[in-house]
Amino acid sequence: MAGNTFGEVFRVTTWGESHGPALGAVIDGCPPRISLSPGDLEEELARRRPGVQAHATPRREPDKVEILSGVFEGLTTGTPISLIIYNRDVRSQDYDALRDVFRPGHGDFTYQAKYGLRDHRGGGRAAARETVARVAAGAVAQKVLDRENIRVLAYTLELGGIRAERLEESGIWDNPFFCPDPDAVPAMARRVQEVKDRGDSLGGLVEVRVRGCPPGLGEPVFDKLDAALAQAVMSVGAVKGVEIGAGFAGARMLGSEHNDPLTPGGFASNHAGGILAGIANGDEIVLRAAVKPIPSIALEQQTVDVSGQPCTLSIKGRHDISAIPRIVPVIAAMVRLTLTDFLLRQRAVA
Repeated sequence: MAGNTFGEVFRVTTWGESHGPALGAVIDGCPPRISLSPGDLEEELARRRPGVQAHATPRREPDKVEILSGVFEGLTTGTPISLIIYNRDVRSQDYDALRDVFRPGHGDFTYQAKYGLRDHRGGGRAAARETVARVAAGAVAQKVLDRENIRVLAYTLELGGIRAERLEESGIWDNPFFCPDPDAVPAMARRVQEVKDRGDSLGGLVEVRVRGCPPGLGEPVFDKLDAALAQAVMSVGAVKGVEIGAGFAGARMLGSEHNDPLTPGGFASNHAGGILAGIANGDEIVLRAAVKPIPSIALEQQTVDVSGQPCTLSIKGRHDISAIPRIVPVIAAMVRLTLTDFLLRQRAVA
Protein backbone atom coordinates (compact mmCIF):
# COMPACT_ATOMS: atom_id res chain seq x y z
CA MET A 1 0.00 0.00 0.00
CA ALA A 2 1.32 3.42 -0.93
CA GLY A 3 -0.81 5.30 1.58
CA ASN A 4 -3.14 6.97 -0.92
CA THR A 5 -6.19 4.72 -0.34
CA PHE A 6 -8.51 4.80 2.68
CA GLY A 7 -11.18 2.31 3.77
CA GLU A 8 -11.96 -1.40 3.44
CA VAL A 9 -15.41 -1.55 1.80
CA PHE A 10 -16.03 2.12 1.02
CA ARG A 11 -12.59 2.72 -0.49
CA VAL A 12 -11.30 6.15 -1.46
CA THR A 13 -8.11 6.83 -3.41
CA THR A 14 -7.08 10.48 -3.76
CA TRP A 15 -4.63 11.78 -6.33
CA GLY A 16 -3.10 15.05 -7.54
CA GLU A 17 -0.79 17.79 -6.28
CA SER A 18 -1.17 21.35 -5.09
CA HIS A 19 0.31 22.82 -8.28
CA GLY A 20 -0.59 20.10 -10.75
CA PRO A 21 -3.41 20.44 -13.30
CA ALA A 22 -6.04 18.85 -11.05
CA LEU A 23 -6.83 16.78 -7.97
CA GLY A 24 -9.42 14.12 -7.50
CA ALA A 25 -10.71 10.96 -5.90
CA VAL A 26 -11.88 7.53 -6.98
CA ILE A 27 -14.52 5.99 -4.70
CA ASP A 28 -15.15 2.27 -4.90
CA GLY A 29 -17.84 0.48 -2.92
CA CYS A 30 -20.51 3.17 -2.91
CA PRO A 31 -23.94 1.50 -2.93
CA PRO A 32 -26.10 1.94 -6.04
CA ARG A 33 -29.27 4.01 -6.46
CA ILE A 34 -28.15 6.96 -4.32
CA SER A 35 -29.01 10.37 -5.72
CA LEU A 36 -25.77 12.24 -6.50
CA SER A 37 -24.88 15.39 -8.42
CA PRO A 38 -22.01 17.92 -8.29
CA GLY A 39 -24.32 20.24 -6.38
CA ASP A 40 -24.47 17.72 -3.53
CA LEU A 41 -20.73 18.22 -3.00
CA GLU A 42 -20.46 21.98 -3.44
CA GLU A 43 -21.57 23.11 0.02
CA GLU A 44 -18.77 21.25 1.78
CA LEU A 45 -16.25 22.24 -0.88
CA ALA A 46 -17.24 25.89 -0.45
CA ARG A 47 -16.44 25.72 3.26
CA ARG A 48 -12.94 24.45 2.50
CA ARG A 49 -12.36 26.69 -0.50
CA PRO A 50 -9.41 29.12 -0.37
CA GLY A 51 -9.72 32.84 -0.98
CA VAL A 52 -12.91 33.25 1.07
CA GLN A 53 -12.02 34.25 4.64
CA ALA A 54 -10.05 37.48 5.16
CA HIS A 55 -7.38 35.67 7.19
CA ALA A 56 -7.00 32.80 4.69
CA THR A 57 -4.75 32.44 1.65
CA PRO A 58 -5.76 34.74 -1.22
CA ARG A 59 -5.36 31.85 -3.66
CA ARG A 60 -8.72 31.70 -5.41
CA GLU A 61 -9.93 28.31 -6.51
CA PRO A 62 -13.55 27.78 -7.59
CA ASP A 63 -13.31 24.10 -6.56
CA LYS A 64 -16.00 22.97 -8.95
CA VAL A 65 -16.16 19.20 -9.05
CA GLU A 66 -16.91 17.05 -12.08
CA ILE A 67 -18.25 13.50 -11.75
CA LEU A 68 -16.58 11.44 -14.47
CA SER A 69 -18.03 8.01 -13.71
CA GLY A 70 -20.23 5.96 -11.41
CA VAL A 71 -23.39 8.05 -11.83
CA PHE A 72 -26.15 7.51 -14.41
CA GLU A 73 -29.24 9.68 -14.68
CA GLY A 74 -28.52 11.21 -11.28
CA LEU A 75 -28.07 7.91 -9.40
CA THR A 76 -24.96 6.03 -8.32
CA THR A 77 -24.50 2.82 -10.26
CA GLY A 78 -22.43 0.86 -7.72
CA THR A 79 -19.34 1.14 -9.92
CA PRO A 80 -16.33 3.37 -9.12
CA ILE A 81 -17.14 7.07 -8.81
CA SER A 82 -14.41 9.29 -10.21
CA LEU A 83 -14.25 12.95 -9.14
CA ILE A 84 -11.99 15.67 -10.57
CA ILE A 85 -11.34 19.23 -9.38
CA TYR A 86 -9.14 21.43 -11.56
CA ASN A 87 -6.55 23.85 -10.19
CA ARG A 88 -7.25 27.29 -11.62
CA ASP A 89 -5.09 29.75 -9.63
CA VAL A 90 -1.60 28.23 -9.58
CA ARG A 91 1.47 30.46 -9.12
CA SER A 92 4.33 27.98 -8.98
CA GLN A 93 6.93 30.74 -9.41
CA ASP A 94 6.22 31.81 -5.83
CA TYR A 95 8.09 28.66 -4.75
CA ASP A 96 11.20 28.98 -6.94
CA ALA A 97 13.32 30.13 -3.98
CA LEU A 98 12.34 26.98 -2.06
CA ARG A 99 13.61 24.46 -4.62
CA ASP A 100 16.81 23.74 -2.68
CA VAL A 101 15.72 24.72 0.86
CA PHE A 102 13.85 22.70 3.48
CA ARG A 103 10.99 24.63 5.10
CA PRO A 104 10.72 24.14 8.89
CA GLY A 105 7.50 22.41 9.93
CA HIS A 106 6.78 21.10 6.42
CA GLY A 107 7.30 17.70 4.83
CA ASP A 108 10.14 18.89 2.60
CA PHE A 109 12.89 17.08 4.51
CA THR A 110 10.95 13.85 5.04
CA TYR A 111 9.68 13.60 1.44
CA GLN A 112 13.26 14.10 0.24
CA ALA A 113 14.45 11.39 2.63
CA LYS A 114 11.76 8.94 1.47
CA TYR A 115 11.69 9.48 -2.30
CA GLY A 116 14.99 11.18 -3.09
CA LEU A 117 13.10 14.09 -4.66
CA ARG A 118 10.18 16.33 -3.83
CA ASP A 119 7.71 18.70 -5.45
CA HIS A 120 8.73 22.06 -3.99
CA ARG A 121 5.69 23.84 -5.50
CA GLY A 122 3.55 24.14 -2.41
CA GLY A 123 4.52 20.71 -1.14
CA GLY A 124 2.92 18.48 -3.78
CA ARG A 125 0.95 15.67 -2.10
CA ALA A 126 1.93 17.00 1.34
CA ALA A 127 0.12 20.29 0.70
CA ALA A 128 -3.18 21.16 2.33
CA ARG A 129 -4.59 21.46 -1.18
CA GLU A 130 -4.72 17.65 -1.28
CA THR A 131 -7.63 17.71 1.16
CA VAL A 132 -10.06 19.09 -1.41
CA ALA A 133 -10.40 15.54 -2.76
CA ARG A 134 -11.13 14.21 0.74
CA VAL A 135 -13.91 16.75 1.23
CA ALA A 136 -15.53 15.81 -2.07
CA ALA A 137 -15.37 12.10 -1.19
CA GLY A 138 -16.67 12.83 2.31
CA ALA A 139 -19.71 14.54 0.83
CA VAL A 140 -20.45 11.37 -1.14
CA ALA A 141 -20.09 9.37 2.08
CA GLN A 142 -22.61 11.66 3.77
CA LYS A 143 -25.17 10.69 1.13
CA VAL A 144 -24.82 7.09 2.37
CA LEU A 145 -25.06 8.20 6.01
CA ASP A 146 -28.19 10.23 5.22
CA ARG A 147 -30.07 7.00 4.54
CA GLU A 148 -29.36 5.95 8.14
CA ASN A 149 -30.05 9.43 9.60
CA ILE A 150 -26.45 9.75 10.80
CA ARG A 151 -25.35 13.37 11.11
CA VAL A 152 -21.80 14.69 11.45
CA LEU A 153 -21.37 18.16 12.97
CA ALA A 154 -17.92 19.79 13.10
CA TYR A 155 -16.86 23.24 14.30
CA THR A 156 -14.03 25.29 15.76
CA LEU A 157 -13.77 24.73 19.50
CA GLU A 158 -10.64 26.81 20.02
CA LEU A 159 -8.47 29.14 17.94
CA GLY A 160 -5.26 30.70 19.19
CA GLY A 161 -6.20 30.02 22.81
CA ILE A 162 -9.70 31.54 22.46
CA ARG A 163 -12.25 28.84 23.31
CA ALA A 164 -15.94 28.51 22.52
CA GLU A 165 -17.88 28.16 25.76
CA ARG A 166 -21.28 27.30 24.29
CA LEU A 167 -22.70 25.45 21.33
CA GLU A 168 -25.18 27.31 19.11
CA GLU A 169 -25.39 25.10 16.05
CA SER A 170 -27.53 27.43 13.96
CA GLY A 171 -24.79 30.07 13.73
CA ILE A 172 -21.72 27.93 13.04
CA TRP A 173 -21.52 28.72 9.33
CA ASP A 174 -22.46 32.38 9.76
CA ASN A 175 -19.06 33.54 11.04
CA PRO A 176 -15.59 33.34 9.45
CA PHE A 177 -14.22 30.92 12.06
CA PHE A 178 -17.03 28.32 12.02
CA CYS A 179 -17.32 28.88 15.76
CA PRO A 180 -20.50 27.82 17.64
CA ASP A 181 -20.12 30.55 20.28
CA PRO A 182 -20.91 34.03 18.88
CA ASP A 183 -19.37 35.66 21.95
CA ALA A 184 -15.97 34.11 21.16
CA VAL A 185 -15.86 35.26 17.53
CA PRO A 186 -14.70 38.89 18.16
CA ALA A 187 -11.88 37.68 20.42
CA MET A 188 -10.81 35.17 17.76
CA ALA A 189 -10.78 37.92 15.14
CA ARG A 190 -8.59 40.14 17.31
CA ARG A 191 -6.21 37.26 18.02
CA VAL A 192 -5.90 36.40 14.32
CA GLN A 193 -5.16 40.00 13.35
CA GLU A 194 -2.59 40.37 16.12
CA VAL A 195 -0.71 37.26 15.01
CA LYS A 196 -1.04 38.13 11.31
CA ASP A 197 0.54 41.52 11.94
CA ARG A 198 3.52 39.75 13.55
CA GLY A 199 3.98 37.45 10.55
CA ASP A 200 3.19 34.36 12.61
CA SER A 201 0.46 31.68 12.62
CA LEU A 202 -2.04 29.97 14.93
CA GLY A 203 -3.32 26.52 15.84
CA GLY A 204 -6.49 25.39 17.57
CA LEU A 205 -9.00 22.65 18.30
CA VAL A 206 -11.77 21.22 16.13
CA GLU A 207 -14.62 19.29 17.71
CA VAL A 208 -16.82 16.75 15.91
CA ARG A 209 -20.14 15.36 17.13
CA VAL A 210 -21.81 12.39 15.45
CA ARG A 211 -25.53 11.92 16.10
CA GLY A 212 -27.62 8.92 15.14
CA CYS A 213 -24.79 6.39 14.96
CA PRO A 214 -26.35 3.01 15.77
CA PRO A 215 -24.95 0.89 18.60
CA GLY A 216 -22.78 -1.99 17.45
CA LEU A 217 -20.82 -0.14 14.77
CA GLY A 218 -17.11 -0.96 15.01
CA GLU A 219 -14.78 -3.93 14.95
CA PRO A 220 -13.05 -5.69 17.86
CA VAL A 221 -9.41 -5.39 18.93
CA PHE A 222 -7.32 -3.83 16.15
CA ASP A 223 -10.11 -2.17 14.13
CA LYS A 224 -11.86 -0.38 16.97
CA LEU A 225 -14.09 2.46 15.79
CA ASP A 226 -12.28 5.02 17.93
CA ALA A 227 -8.90 3.77 16.69
CA ALA A 228 -10.06 4.07 13.09
CA LEU A 229 -11.45 7.56 13.68
CA ALA A 230 -8.19 8.64 15.29
CA GLN A 231 -6.17 7.27 12.38
CA ALA A 232 -8.45 8.93 9.85
CA VAL A 233 -8.30 12.34 11.50
CA MET A 234 -4.56 12.08 12.20
CA SER A 235 -4.04 11.49 8.47
CA VAL A 236 -4.92 15.17 7.93
CA GLY A 237 -1.60 16.97 7.67
CA ALA A 238 -2.05 19.67 10.32
CA VAL A 239 -3.54 17.39 12.99
CA LYS A 240 -1.14 16.40 15.79
CA GLY A 241 -3.52 14.92 18.35
CA VAL A 242 -6.95 13.30 18.67
CA GLU A 243 -9.07 12.57 21.73
CA ILE A 244 -12.43 10.82 22.13
CA GLY A 245 -14.95 11.77 24.79
CA ALA A 246 -13.23 12.92 27.98
CA GLY A 247 -9.94 12.18 26.26
CA PHE A 248 -6.83 13.26 28.13
CA ALA A 249 -8.96 14.72 30.91
CA GLY A 250 -9.95 11.14 31.70
CA ALA A 251 -6.41 10.48 32.90
CA ARG A 252 -7.09 12.83 35.81
CA MET A 253 -10.49 11.36 36.73
CA LEU A 254 -11.46 8.55 39.08
CA GLY A 255 -13.11 5.44 37.69
CA SER A 256 -16.27 6.40 39.56
CA GLU A 257 -16.22 9.74 37.75
CA HIS A 258 -15.32 8.49 34.28
CA ASN A 259 -17.72 5.53 34.05
CA ASP A 260 -20.99 6.37 32.30
CA PRO A 261 -23.91 4.90 34.31
CA LEU A 262 -26.50 2.97 32.31
CA THR A 263 -30.16 3.79 32.88
CA PRO A 264 -33.37 2.54 31.23
CA GLY A 265 -33.31 5.78 29.25
CA GLY A 266 -29.69 5.43 28.12
CA PHE A 267 -26.32 6.55 29.42
CA ALA A 268 -26.38 9.15 32.20
CA SER A 269 -23.14 10.77 30.98
CA ASN A 270 -20.85 10.47 27.97
CA HIS A 271 -17.21 10.43 29.07
CA ALA A 272 -16.70 7.50 26.68
CA GLY A 273 -17.53 9.74 23.74
CA GLY A 274 -20.08 7.29 22.35
CA ILE A 275 -17.67 4.37 21.98
CA LEU A 276 -17.04 1.43 24.36
CA ALA A 277 -14.58 -1.40 23.63
CA GLY A 278 -14.11 0.11 20.18
CA ILE A 279 -17.81 -0.26 19.31
CA ALA A 280 -20.40 2.52 19.12
CA ASN A 281 -22.81 2.49 22.09
CA GLY A 282 -25.53 4.56 20.41
CA ASP A 283 -24.68 7.74 22.28
CA GLU A 284 -23.30 10.87 20.62
CA ILE A 285 -19.74 10.33 19.35
CA VAL A 286 -17.53 13.21 20.46
CA LEU A 287 -14.07 13.73 18.97
CA ARG A 288 -11.56 16.56 19.20
CA ALA A 289 -8.55 17.22 16.97
CA ALA A 290 -5.54 19.35 17.86
CA VAL A 291 -4.46 21.41 14.86
CA LYS A 292 -0.91 22.75 14.75
CA PRO A 293 -0.04 26.29 13.59
CA ILE A 294 0.52 26.77 9.87
CA PRO A 295 4.29 26.30 9.32
CA SER A 296 4.56 28.84 6.48
CA ILE A 297 5.31 32.10 8.30
CA ALA A 298 6.93 35.40 7.36
CA LEU A 299 9.19 35.40 10.42
CA GLU A 300 12.81 34.42 9.73
CA GLN A 301 13.55 30.79 10.61
CA GLN A 302 16.68 28.67 10.80
CA THR A 303 16.99 25.78 8.34
CA VAL A 304 19.37 24.00 5.95
CA ASP A 305 19.53 23.57 2.20
CA VAL A 306 19.62 20.25 0.31
CA SER A 307 23.39 20.05 0.73
CA GLY A 308 23.08 20.43 4.52
CA GLN A 309 24.38 23.99 4.69
CA PRO A 310 22.73 26.26 7.28
CA CYS A 311 20.64 29.19 6.09
CA THR A 312 17.71 31.34 7.15
CA LEU A 313 14.31 31.45 5.54
CA SER A 314 11.34 33.81 5.51
CA ILE A 315 8.45 32.31 3.60
CA LYS A 316 6.63 34.49 1.10
CA GLY A 317 3.58 33.73 -1.00
CA ARG A 318 -0.07 33.02 -0.27
CA HIS A 319 -0.74 31.22 3.00
CA ASP A 320 -3.37 30.88 5.69
CA ILE A 321 -2.80 32.29 9.18
CA SER A 322 -4.36 29.10 10.56
CA ALA A 323 -5.60 25.81 9.15
CA ILE A 324 -8.77 26.66 11.07
CA PRO A 325 -11.50 27.04 9.91
CA ARG A 326 -10.83 25.52 6.47
CA ILE A 327 -9.72 22.28 8.11
CA VAL A 328 -13.14 21.86 9.78
CA PRO A 329 -14.85 20.32 6.69
CA VAL A 330 -11.74 18.19 6.09
CA ILE A 331 -11.93 16.60 9.53
CA ALA A 332 -15.68 16.14 9.12
CA ALA A 333 -15.02 14.40 5.79
CA MET A 334 -12.60 11.91 7.36
CA VAL A 335 -15.17 11.09 10.06
CA ARG A 336 -17.83 10.58 7.39
CA LEU A 337 -15.58 8.29 5.36
CA THR A 338 -14.78 6.20 8.44
CA LEU A 339 -18.40 5.87 9.53
CA THR A 340 -19.57 4.96 6.03
CA ASP A 341 -16.91 2.28 5.70
CA PHE A 342 -17.81 0.77 9.08
CA LEU A 343 -21.53 0.98 8.30
CA LEU A 344 -21.06 -1.04 5.11
CA ARG A 345 -18.72 -3.47 6.88
CA GLN A 346 -21.38 -4.03 9.55
CA ARG A 347 -23.82 -5.28 6.93
CA ALA A 348 -21.59 -8.32 6.48
CA VAL A 349 -22.21 -9.45 10.08
CA ALA A 350 -25.63 -8.00 10.96
